[in-house]
Amino acid sequence: MQNKITSLFNIKYPIIQAGMVWNSGWKLASACSNSGILGLIGAGSMYPEVLREHIQKCKKATDKPFGVNVPMLYPNIQEIMHIIVEEDVKIVFTSAGNPKTWTSWLKEQGVTVVHVVSSLKFALKAQEAGVDAIVAEGFEAGGHNGRDETTTLTLIPMVKEHIKIPLIAAGGIATGNAMLAAMVLGADGVQVGSRFVASEESSAHEAFKKAVVNANEGDTQLTLKELAPVRLIKNKFYKEVQELYKTTPTIEELKALLGRGRAKKGMFEGDLDEGELEIGQISGLIHDIKPVHQIVKDMILEFEEAKAQVSNYNI
Repeated sequence: MQNKITSLFNIKYPIIQAGMVWNSGWKLASACSNSGILGLIGAGSMYPEVLREHIQKCKKATDKPFGVNVPMLYPNIQEIMHIIVEEDVKIVFTSAGNPKTWTSWLKEQGVTVVHVVSSLKFALKAQEAGVDAIVAEGFEAGGHNGRDETTTLTLIPMVKEHIKIPLIAAGGIATGNAMLAAMVLGADGVQVGSRFVASEESSAHEAFKKAVVNANEGDTQLTLKELAPVRLIKNKFYKEVQELYKTTPTIEELKALLGRGRAKKGMFEGDLDEGELEIGQISGLIHDIKPVHQIVKDMILEFEEAKAQVSNYNI
């Protein structure tokens, strides 16, 4: 299955595992890369030296390409970027920031750079900044999201119409059927997050994985748009946020309720009441926890079956 994305990253299938905070350590990234897709280490939840350790362990666990996802709003960004280059990581996905800040420097170091966007406006800015590819992430996605609430179904063709570089679709993609749909809309590949949260190799707490599997339609909601929009499972913390909204809170009051370490508490430590449980709408379609190699195998099989079925339609 060769195309622009498989050629860009030297991988077998045009699938990228999203670099999710508290979920995407070296075990998940290496397992994904060993399965023929691109694994990403999520640097957003790691101190610089912890990231270095994960990169080194990932190198030992796979001889296939892997990358690092770097949310640029986090502290220690300069140290993180230098560690990535020192450890000879050749692929970086940036998000939550201006792509002009680091793209040129990374490319000078021989790094392939991809930037994650949630709108056409920022896709064009990323292309202008010189990135090698774009991830366009729809409103359905878990974790931090765009304020415009543009769905993947709408976003992908709008971005495709205006950019010339490879396009990766994200948001609401967990099956081979969705992968085919995204590629029909114009994507060259897909980025998958929530499905890999519910994998054996994910660094998420088992309680959080089970919460994802047990989630149904309507169990997630985008909230905290005044700070940084985030899609969460509706737990006790989420309900506290909604109660606070009834009082027309200030940004300072929202920050006070959020506090520090909510995402770690929920996803990594398994506190299903007080933690932030970041996951996508597609969690309602995830019913089990599987090893990564089986998830990838199932996706590719579904993709090929769906493609064959569509070709047989008498339209």
